[in-house]
Amino acid sequence: MSGTNNDFSLKVLTGNVSALVYLNPQCDEEGLSRSVTVTISVIFFLFYVWNHSSFPTIMAAAVRLLPVVTLALMSCLPAALSSRRDVLELGDADFDYLATEHETMLVKFYAPWCGHCKKLAPEFEKAATRLKGTVQLAKVDCTAHSETCGRFGVSGYPTLKIFRSGRDSAPYDGPRTADGIYHYMKKQTGPDSVHLKTEEDLQTFINHYDASIIGVFSGADSSHLSEFLKAAGLLREQFRFAHTTDLKLGEGHGVHSESVLLFRPPRLTNKFEDSVVVFRDYLTIGSLRRFIRDHIYGLCPHMTLENRDRLRVRDLLTAYYDLDYHHNTRGSNYWRNRVMKVAAKYTGRGLTFSVANKKDFLSELEEDFGLGTSDGGELPFVTIRTKLGHKYTMREEFTRDGQSLERFLDDYFTGRLKRYVKSEPVPERNSAAVKLVVAETFDDVVNDPNKDVLIQFYSPSCPHCKKLEPVYIELADTLFSDSDIVIAKMNAVDNDVPLGYDVQGFPTIYFAPVGKKDEPIRYEGGRELKDLLKFLKREASHSLVFSGSKDEL
Repeated sequence: MSGTNNDFSLKVLTGNVSALVYLNPQCDEEGLSRSVTVTISVIFFLFYVWNHSSFPTIMAAAVRLLPVVTLALMSCLPAALSSRRDVLELGDADFDYLATEHETMLVKFYAPWCGHCKKLAPEFEKAATRLKGTVQLAKVDCTAHSETCGRFGVSGYPTLKIFRSGRDSAPYDGPRTADGIYHYMKKQTGPDSVHLKTEEDLQTFINHYDASIIGVFSGADSSHLSEFLKAAGLLREQFRFAHTTDLKLGEGHGVHSESVLLFRPPRLTNKFEDSVVVFRDYLTIGSLRRFIRDHIYGLCPHMTLENRDRLRVRDLLTAYYDLDYHHNTRGSNYWRNRVMKVAAKYTGRGLTFSVANKKDFLSELEEDFGLGTSDGGELPFVTIRTKLGHKYTMREEFTRDGQSLERFLDDYFTGRLKRYVKSEPVPERNSAAVKLVVAETFDDVVNDPNKDVLIQFYSPSCPHCKKLEPVYIELADTLFSDSDIVIAKMNAVDNDVPLGYDVQGFPTIYFAPVGKKDEPIRYEGGRELKDLLKFLKREASHSLVFSGSKDEL
């Protein structure tokens, strides 16, 4: 029996040790820790077997397992330790001293218990390895070094900041994947503005995936150059800047005096607009910023996950399709040229145009516009999103002659288009004390000009919402006889939240009183019945009436 048990233990042990090699192929921090723990346990077991076992088979197996154990541990150690070494650990005692040694550094301020920090950690370490020798990545444990974190205004985790020669330069607002961090920080290296000395330098700089802003000046002592460099320092995270002190470099583009040239990306060259725009006004940081803002994107820019927020400050039409400017510029411009041909007819009417890679926005298209991944096939999806949050979709198939797009735009500008609203079905029965609201009925219920309305935005999976539910029902029952007030709730996951209501978490409660429907009041109080009643008594447009009583409060 003893021999059988030992044979079984040996098989389990052999399987577990062999599995170490495959346990975590990425060799991340968690995998390394797990591998080390299991490996140490196995080594102690092997030594025990070696010293106490009288079974030759087990003793021989112990010898055979040692190389496997070593391989399991060593296969993970180099990669994991290397990536961790590439992230510099800073603290209160050495932050200022070590930070000044690096021209550009990305610092992660974190707390070990923070879930988002743990999720970011392996991506941050991979990016550090890829950026090694170019941009230093560092981290500060704010639970151990609160003085440094306090100095730089860290109030949440993780907080990422860009430092230049030890100076807090700007917050990091880029992607949080290894690839995204790498590409974002690569743009942060080097000077704010590249000094171009020859025509070859100029052509090399403007032959780039992104747009280029080139300052042309008469000499290094030009006051306009000084202002240009200040602007470049402020805007370098969004745009690419270069300058020359040789006026001859501007002559090929029609300028013979100090000026700024904006070169749109070569990949977006088209016959509908100029590839180069000249800034001739008096140069200040403000005037240059406005010039870039008004001209950088042109008639129909390529919208990406990085620039979408800047584009959406205006009413925006977007055509989504299989767009890939890295591998298929000609194919990507096929549909863009057709959009631009139509867009040229509607300039000056308050609507901007863009194209985007459908694959980058699939979840958004499905979530915000109800478009399935198979809708339209290879043809573009076309949507309009206004700066007020109104949404429209082109349901007619996109035709290659652009006629369907023109019909869509004509309907939009004449007000014939029906807005797209993501909404659950309208409830067939709605007789409970708490009224169910969906996006389609929001205006009828919440914006009823004759009713005060308390509206709760909730998520079906939110535990805090479920905890509030009995209190909210009791509130509705208490005020059920008051015909001038409505207690309502809306599933904010499956329904569009109207403009004017900021819902970032659940539950979120607003009060829309009579006469102030455009200025709903956010409820910030406690979640007991007495707290809600106190709030309503203070904010309601009338005296509240309890159910079962004619007494007014």
